[in-house]
Amino acid sequence: MLKQLEQAEQKWGGANALVDQWLNNRRKLLVYYCKLAGLAPYENRDKSLPCVDQVRGFCNLLVDYVSEGHFEVFNRVVDACDEQGQSHKALAQQLLPKIVETTDQALDFSDKYSELESDDLLYQLDKDLAELVHALETRFQLEDRMLEVLHNKKAAPTLN
Repeated sequence: MLKQLEQAEQKWGGANALVDQWLNNRRKLLVYYCKLAGLAPYENRDKSLPCVDQVRGFCNLLVDYVSEGHFEVFNRVVDACDEQGQSHKALAQQLLPKIVETTDQALDFSDKYSELESDDLLYQLDKDLAELVHALETRFQLEDRMLEVLHNKKAAPTLN
């Protein structure tokens, strides 16, 4: 996912301040995820569970990221696609419901873990993180498709 992010930054970075901020926030979310999951280069040598504050911090970033997409970025992208023609707008509008599904998964994760009172629930974290990262990967691909539609003014888009 970090490699996909680097490609997105190379492709669309610098074109728009809002997109730059959004991609930067995606990077922060992915780095925090890697730390929480104990992935390279953030492996946890003693293989212990993360602390509750780390999980809450990740949940906060997750909610901020999906909220930013829905309340700041997506509407602007759809509006910009509308200016490029009906086919661009139609594709953007087809992608949005699929992105909403991933938002629901992210919010479910956050609801489950943001109000942790004890470490007991953390024993389910690895399984839940695996499911969440699958949803995030799907989301990032869909978001990148929206950005591609926005920046591809020449060809009429198609939905695969």
